[in-house]
Amino acid sequence: MAEEELYDMLVPPGVPRKMIYDVAEKFDVEVVRRQQRLSFANMDGDARELIAFRGKREVVEEVQEYLFARLKEFVAE
Repeated sequence: MAEEELYDMLVPPGVPRKMIYDVAEKFDVEVVRRQQRLSFANMDGDARELIAFRGKREVVEEVQEYLFARLKEFVAE
């Protein structure tokens, strides 16, 4: 039986730690580190280690919706 493919959702820099912990507790995802090339502003081509949520596609999509909704609330405060 083949393993199910896992997907990563990069966590945008600046997301509060409390939200990252909250997602890790509420959803069946693993918090992983990933090297990612950045291509904006003065970081063009720089590789940085970012955090990502790794899990099944459906779960990662739920995490994305949840996290973006929480971030909108956070920014509105």
